[in-house]
Amino acid sequence: MKTKNTRVVKGYNNSAFMNSSSARPIRILSEFVEPLSRFQHYKIHSTVVFFGSARIKSKFEINRLIRKNETAYFKKQLSHKEYVNQKKRFKKLLDLSKYYDDAVELARLITEWSLSLPEEKRIFVCSGGGPGIMEASNKGAKIAKGNSIGLNISLPHEQNPNKYISSHLNFEFHYFFMRKYWFMYLGKALIAFPGGFGTIDEMMELLTLSQTKKIKKKIFVILYGKEFWDKIINFDELLNLELISKKDLELFNYANSPQEAFNKLKTSLIKNYPKYFKNE
Repeated sequence: MKTKNTRVVKGYNNSAFMNSSSARPIRILSEFVEPLSRFQHYKIHSTVVFFGSARIKSKFEINRLIRKNETAYFKKQLSHKEYVNQKKRFKKLLDLSKYYDDAVELARLITEWSLSLPEEKRIFVCSGGGPGIMEASNKGAKIAKGNSIGLNISLPHEQNPNKYISSHLNFEFHYFFMRKYWFMYLGKALIAFPGGFGTIDEMMELLTLSQTKKIKKKIFVILYGKEFWDKIINFDELLNLELISKKDLELFNYANSPQEAFNKLKTSLIKNYPKYFKNE
């Protein structure tokens, strides 16, 4: 008596296989092809990328935390030492909050300008999709009534997408290098706000790719907040030690206000891409 063969699951429907080490090349490829298909569908060709710390909060949010800290202290839920330590911490966060507000304003200026361009030439604000400076840039674009992109990354301590990303341009990545690829591939400019390891890593990788001519196109780089960056990276000493050349310092610019950054950005984009912005 013949037995009926049972249909087996196709490879691409086999979740055990698709999540195995053997299928890693397929997963990597999917993080290239799926964003590519979406960007093509929505006719997105150019971005201005915002880098910056996920830990920087708005002035409004810091003041809310300060009031909460004071209430907890008066209700004797905190010791005097805990209260003082929190107060010092919030003072530092309050000093950094200006960068959140500046990122909102700069993204708004960029998006308003972009919306004045023909649809096929619009430039979209793109962030890492999370909180902090990333949230601020997506928020600024939304205030200007424009779409913006969020390239989020899955982390052990969940970095959830912020609420200001346009829903159809909200991406989730597993691989850092594929996320970086999409930052660079569509980017015509990059603005690095104050940040930690991630911000410095992403910024330095772009500068290295530009320095070594691995990126053929011109990407205009702004380090936002010269006072901050001078404390963190001593480019002059790198030059003095002859570890970089004087020409390498031309790979980036500084800006200290949203309007200054926007003016430099717009001037550079028109200069670097004259055919693209020929009617500007």
